[in-house]
Amino acid sequence: MKVSRNTAAKTAVLEILTQSKTALSHTEIQKQIGTLCDRVTIYRILDRLLNDDLIHKTINLDGTIKYVKCRHAHPVQIHNHAHFSCQKCHEVTCLESVKPSYLIPHNYKVHDLNFTLSGLCPNCSFDQI
Repeated sequence: MKVSRNTAAKTAVLEILTQSKTALSHTEIQKQIGTLCDRVTIYRILDRLLNDDLIHKTINLDGTIKYVKCRHAHPVQIHNHAHFSCQKCHEVTCLESVKPSYLIPHNYKVHDLNFTLSGLCPNCSFDQI
């Protein structure tokens, strides 16, 4: 098993994701990281953090992959909670208290789960009142 080393760039990416209240795309992370590293390095760091199970990814309504820091206990590689994608501001947030359920035939093995609800987040819902 390859040991993952901590670099300044890896630490910065993880800190950005830790501080964010919503899931971030590669581009959003790259804007925040500035000139510390290039876009390819950020992709490699995100892959490493995914493999280390420190972050997980979800897909926004427009197909954009977003990354979020894991803040809960979960089985390896399966993040059993829902995400909410706002149709107005396009932010994606984890809904820790919403546990998706599904029925699957016994011959199948689930390796990844992406359960996304869409609508208006509390901030955007408030704007519509």
